[in-house]
Amino acid sequence: MQADINDENLLKEEVQDHKLIVYQMFTRLFGNTNSTTNKPYGTLEENGVGKFKDINEKALGELKNMGITHVWYTGVIEHATMTDYTRFGIPLDDADVVKGRAGSPYAIKDYYDINPDLAADVPNRMQEFEALIGRTHAAGLKVLIDFVPNHVARSYHSDARPKGIKDLGENDDTSKSFVAGNNFYYLPGTSFQVPSEYKPLGDLPHPTKDGKFNETPAKVTGNDQFTPSPGINEWFETIKLNYGVDIQNNRNRHFEPIPDTWEKMRDILVFWAQKGVDGFRCDMAEMVPVEFWNYVIPKVQQVNKDIVFIAEIYNPNEYRNYIENGKFTYLYDKVGLYDSLKAVIQNRAGAYDLPVNWKQLQGINNNMLRFLENHDEQRIASDGFAGSARKGIPAMVVSATLNSGPVMVYFGQEVGEPGRGAEGFGGEDGRTTIFDYWGVPEHQKWVNNGAFDGGQLVEEQKKLRDFYVKLLNVSKENEAIRKGKLYDLQAPNSQNAQYDGRKVYAYLRFTSAQKLLILVNFDDNQAKQIKLKIPANAFALMNVDVNKDFQVTDILLSGKSISFKGNDATDRKNSQTGIPVTLEPLGAYIFEIEEK
Repeated sequence: MQADINDENLLKEEVQDHKLIVYQMFTRLFGNTNSTTNKPYGTLEENGVGKFKDINEKALGELKNMGITHVWYTGVIEHATMTDYTRFGIPLDDADVVKGRAGSPYAIKDYYDINPDLAADVPNRMQEFEALIGRTHAAGLKVLIDFVPNHVARSYHSDARPKGIKDLGENDDTSKSFVAGNNFYYLPGTSFQVPSEYKPLGDLPHPTKDGKFNETPAKVTGNDQFTPSPGINEWFETIKLNYGVDIQNNRNRHFEPIPDTWEKMRDILVFWAQKGVDGFRCDMAEMVPVEFWNYVIPKVQQVNKDIVFIAEIYNPNEYRNYIENGKFTYLYDKVGLYDSLKAVIQNRAGAYDLPVNWKQLQGINNNMLRFLENHDEQRIASDGFAGSARKGIPAMVVSATLNSGPVMVYFGQEVGEPGRGAEGFGGEDGRTTIFDYWGVPEHQKWVNNGAFDGGQLVEEQKKLRDFYVKLLNVSKENEAIRKGKLYDLQAPNSQNAQYDGRKVYAYLRFTSAQKLLILVNFDDNQAKQIKLKIPANAFALMNVDVNKDFQVTDILLSGKSISFKGNDATDRKNSQTGIPVTLEPLGAYIFEIEEK
C-alpha cells in the first residue's frame, strides 16, 4: 500500500535531532536544608536560603543522570527584596513595593548584578555565579537564566553596570507621558500611590513599611496600568519599559531610530552571554514588540550562535509571529497542551480532546516547550491540581514524547512536592513560593542535607523519581522521540468499542530506524483492557509490511512484550482483533515495535 502523506492523523514537520530536557531550579530554594521552621514571612535567618555553593558537582551530576540537558537558574539577577544588605553598599528596598520577604525575581533591581541572597560571600556574588556556570558546563549541562524585558522594580538602579553604560531612565524626559527615546512611561503631574489594601509582611514590622513610596511623576505599572494608583492585583511593584510603542495612542510604533531601550537591553543580553550563559527564558515576551526580538536575538547570537531563547507567551495568535519574525527558538505551550492535560487529569475533558493541540500547531510543534509544572503553576500533587503526584505520570509521558520540542520539569516535581503552606505573600495556593524564604520539604528529602542522594525519600517517592529519570532519558536517547514523525491513533480508534478514548491516549513516533507506540491511561481507578487499532496507512508511512507478525517491548519501565499480527491491528470491523494491551491505572508504555 502506498502511504497517504496527507493523512490527517500525521504530523508533517521536519525536526532537528536535538531534544532539550530543561530543569527549572528556583535557585534560592534548591539547596536550602532548613525544613523545620517554615515561618510565614520568615526572614532569611529564620527560614534559611540556598546558595550557589550548594549546587555542587554531586547535585549537577544527579541532574545530568536524570537526563537533564539545560538547567534554568531562576532568580539569579538582583531583584528587590526586604532583606537588608546595606552593609555591602546595596540600598534597602521599600517594603511597600516589594512582594514577600525575599521579593519577586521578576522585579529586577539591577540587570547587571546578582541576587545577594545566593552568595556565600556577598561582595563576590558575581564570581560565585561565574563559578556555578563553570561547574554546570563541567557537568555537561547548559545554563539558562531569566531575562525580564517588560518591566523592572520601582526601585531600579544599576550600580554594577559596566563603565560607559547609562542607567535606565537616566536621560528620560519625565515631563511627557511618552517619548520614543525614553526608557519608561510617565504620568506627569502625579505621584505613585501604594495600593491601600497592601499590607507587606502582614502585621510584622519593617523599617521601610509606611504605606508610601516616593515616585514623582508616577511611572506606568508593569502590566500596562496607566494610573498612579494601581490595584493590589496589578503588578504594582514594577514599572513598564518603553520600547518605542505609544500604547495610549493606537499603539503607534516609533522604531526609527532604534529606541534607546532596545540598545540598553541588547547590552544586557550580550553581557550575560559573554559570561557563558547558554540561553534565556524571556519573561512575558509577548508584552515586548516582536520587532525588538527580531533586532536583538541575532545580535546576541553573534556572541554564541547556539544560544537559546525561550518565550513565555500565552497568545496562540502570536506564536508564529514570535518564531518566524521574533526568531525565538522555543515558546511556552501553556494554553495548549498544559491546559488540556490538566483538564484531562481533573476529569474536565477527555483524552480525545488532546489531538487538537498538535493539529493547531502544524509547523511549529517542535518549537513548543512542554511542562506540567513551573514557578507560576500549581504543583501536580497540590489539592488544586491533582492531589497526587502519580496522577501526573500519563500526562508527563505525553508532554515528553508527543513531539520533539523541549520538555521541562520543576525542581521537586520528580519527588511529588505538593507546594503546601502559606509561605507569605503567595498564601496557600498550591505553588512553591517565589516571594518568600522557605524550605521545600519533599525536595529536601532528596537533597538529604547536601548529599543529593534521595536518602530521606519514602519508597513511593523513589519510584516516582525513577519514573522521571527513565522517561527523560528515554526521551533524550531514542531518535523516534528526538526527531521522529507523529501519527495520532485517537481518531482511528474513535469507533473502537475496545478502546476508552476518554481515558486512553495512543500515538506512534517513528523514523526509518525506530518505531515506537506510546500509550497512557489517565484513569486513576480502573485498568483498561484495549484492542488497539493501527490503520494500514500508518504501517505504510512507517515503511513496515502490514502482513508481518510483530512484537512490541516496553522501554519505559516494565520491559513487557506483546505479540500481534499486523493485519489484525488494521481490521477496524472486527472488535476482537487489534493489539491487546492492559493499561494499569495511571499506566504508561513506550513500546518499541519490531518484526518477529
